[in-house]
Amino acid sequence: MGISPIPDAAPLSLCAREPHVPAERLVAEMVPPPRFSSARFDTYIPDPNQPSQTQAVQVLSSFAAGLGGAHATGAGKRKWFAKKPAAPTGPRGVYLDGGYGVGKTHLLASLWHATPAEPAYKAFGTFVELTNLVGALGFQQTVKTLGGHRLLCIDEFELDDPGDTVLVSTLLGKLVDAGVALAATSNTLPGKLGEGRFAAADFLREIQGLSAHFRPLRIDGEDYRHRGLPEAPAPFTDEQVTKAAYATEGASLDDFPHLLEHLARVHPSRYGALTDHLSAVCLTDVSAIPDQSTALRLVVLADRLYDREIPVLAAGEPFDKLFSEEMLNGGYRKKYFRAISRLTALARDAKGLVRE
Repeated sequence: MGISPIPDAAPLSLCAREPHVPAERLVAEMVPPPRFSSARFDTYIPDPNQPSQTQAVQVLSSFAAGLGGAHATGAGKRKWFAKKPAAPTGPRGVYLDGGYGVGKTHLLASLWHATPAEPAYKAFGTFVELTNLVGALGFQQTVKTLGGHRLLCIDEFELDDPGDTVLVSTLLGKLVDAGVALAATSNTLPGKLGEGRFAAADFLREIQGLSAHFRPLRIDGEDYRHRGLPEAPAPFTDEQVTKAAYATEGASLDDFPHLLEHLARVHPSRYGALTDHLSAVCLTDVSAIPDQSTALRLVVLADRLYDREIPVLAAGEPFDKLFSEEMLNGGYRKKYFRAISRLTALARDAKGLVRE
C-alpha cells in the first residue's frame, strides 16, 4: 500500500500567530462555543447512578422558563415610561457545583439556549473572557453593554486572583440591580484540596454580597468524557505527527517547548483567536510542564481547543504526565485535571489523522 503524497503547502504554526482581538469581537463571541452550540437539556445524558444530574436538568429548565418577559425578548430596551418590573422574589442566580466532567458547561449552555430571549439579550463566557471584556470596554461600558441582558452565564468562575474576583463581583452586583439573571460554574481556590470539586460555600463567600442571589446546585458524578470509552491513544512519534500535519489541510505543527514560550507572549484573551481556522493541532516533543505559570497558560489553551473541537495530535509524553505531582496536589489541581481530561478527549479525536 503506497504512502499518500504530502501536499506542497507546509502546515500552519501557532508560534507564528500573534492575533489582535478587537472589543467588538469579544462582545460578539459571548455565546456558547462551537462544542456547545447544540447543547440542550434533552441532549444531556444523566448518569442513572447520580440522581443529582437529573435534578439539575429539572431545576435549570424551570429557571430558564422563569426568565421570560418583555425585558429581553428582543423587542428593544425597556420603554421610558414602562412600569418598573417588580423585584424578583427568589434567587436571581444559580451556581453549578460539581467536579470536572459532570457536564456543568453543557448544562450552562443548555440554560442559555433555553432562556426565552434573543441572543443579543443573553451572554455566555468564561470568567477570563468577562474580565477581558471589562479590560477592553471599561467597567461602566461593560455594565451598559450587559445591563440590558436577561441572562449572563459565566463558566469557570476564577477565584485565584482576589482583585479580579472583587472586580467581577462588583460588576455582577450592578447587573443584578439592572435585572440580569446570573448562572455560574467555578474553579477551585488555591489551597482547596479534597474531592476535586469546588465547594459552593466558598464560592458564595468569595462573591461577598451576591451570595443571596445564588442558589447552589450540586451535580455529582464521574468524568463523562471518559465514561465507557477506550483509553486514550498512546503518543505517536515525531515523524508520525509531522507527516499527519503535512497531510491534513488546515493543521498546525509546533514544537511543544517553543509553543509554551510563545504562549507567554500572547495574552490568554487571544488564545481563542490563536486557533482560528485550524482543523487540528499537531505537537512534537511534548514534555512535562516546567512551572506553574506555564501550566496555567496551557490550561487556557486546552479549554479553547476543547471549546472549538480541534483535535490534538501529540508526540512525546502522554497528557497525564504533563503536570507534576506537586501541581496535581496543589491549589490548581482541578484546572489541571480538567486540562488532562479535555486534552485526552481531543487526542482521541485526532487518532484518525495518523495513517497506518
